[in-house]
Amino acid sequence: MKYLLVLAVVVVAFYVWRNNRRVERQEREAAAPPRTARATGQPIAMVACRACGTHLPQNEAVTGRQGSYCSAEHRQRIEGPPA
Repeated sequence: MKYLLVLAVVVVAFYVWRNNRRVERQEREAAAPPRTARATGQPIAMVACRACGTHLPQNEAVTGRQGSYCSAEHRQRIEGPPA
């Protein structure tokens, strides 16, 4: 009888733990931004920042007169203030 009671407590504890994990996962998924689907296998053009050499996707780069940069701050540092 004692073992049956221990088993029942373990089963209830497992159920509560599993239910809490499920609720946490649903809350995390609801709070996360939606993922943008991208066609698999499509290469993305990468460019290097002329100031620091960091590689980044071309569509995220800041384009200047002398090339691509990772930020407007780096573009200003290399090319000077905008005319």
